[in-house]
Amino acid sequence: MSHLFSSLRIRSVTFPNRLWVSPMCMYSAVDGIVQDWHRTHLTQFADGGAGLIVAEATAVVPEGRITPRDAGIWSDEQRDAWAPIVQAVHDRGGLAGIQLAHAGRKASTWWPWAAQRGSVPESDGGWQTVAPSAVAFDGFAEPLGVDAAGIERIVDGFASAARRAIDAGFDVLELHGAHGYLLHQFLSPLSNRRTDEYGGSLENRTRLLLRIIDVVRAIAGDEMPLFVRISATDHADGGFTATEAATVGEWAIGHGADFIDVSSGGLVAHQQIDVHPGYQVPLAETVRRGGRIPVSAVGLITAAAQAEQVIADGAADAVFAGREWLRDPHFGLRAAHELGVEVAWPPQYERARWR
Repeated sequence: MSHLFSSLRIRSVTFPNRLWVSPMCMYSAVDGIVQDWHRTHLTQFADGGAGLIVAEATAVVPEGRITPRDAGIWSDEQRDAWAPIVQAVHDRGGLAGIQLAHAGRKASTWWPWAAQRGSVPESDGGWQTVAPSAVAFDGFAEPLGVDAAGIERIVDGFASAARRAIDAGFDVLELHGAHGYLLHQFLSPLSNRRTDEYGGSLENRTRLLLRIIDVVRAIAGDEMPLFVRISATDHADGGFTATEAATVGEWAIGHGADFIDVSSGGLVAHQQIDVHPGYQVPLAETVRRGGRIPVSAVGLITAAAQAEQVIADGAADAVFAGREWLRDPHFGLRAAHELGVEVAWPPQYERARWR
């Protein structure tokens, strides 16, 4: 019996296995509108045996995009572009999630293969960024510290995006609170220097995230799973810690989230990370046990046996993978084959099932 290929039920959704596709930015949208390219990209994972496919970080407001080429869901036109992609995933037997995001001070940057680096000037299509405090990420333009009205706009943006995502047919919503983006910026004392009710204590630094969970849960109702991705450590002195992450995870579950997607880093350029296979799995285990909550693990999980062991050891309840799905969009089928697990294959691929 495989732990990795056991089913998992969260609210009304039953995931056929625990090997999932992590949200990965593709920088291929036009004015926030996803293209036919995204349809091909995401549906291939449904054919490949993924238990869940989470679409890339999708901006809830225009200024929340990481780059001008990011996907968005702040307009009905963007919602309507997502809908046929979600339907195509469903038609292939897959489950589709979306990661709702705001990049904060790490917004308005060049995409990875652009000739330039750093922040995009307004003359080239960039925009003024916002953050908890007017503290820039190294090498990026200085953000504006968001005021009370700006915080309400952010909360409203996540609420409206959640409604559009539901209308587009997504099965799972995920809030992006990791990798140095806006909600993570509020959580970490390295980027949050506020002295009001959104800064200082851990409770205050978590306030915005919990407000957003509250409004999104109200919109999603009782049946839809809600995930939260967090960076469990900043990998930097004085930053957000795994112990705090366990507490935040427990609070998030108490406010209506169902699952904590545990990653790390991304907040500061001087982070010190020992990157090796499965390097973030211990963080997931810490959050899972410290907060007594369901979590997923991610981070250089590239082999079937490795993913199986994560679940078997009780370190996490599911595994997200990224690069391995890009290398092999049929990673799920391959993993089942290697573990000797019988799963449903597309009939067109049956000839590859056993030999």
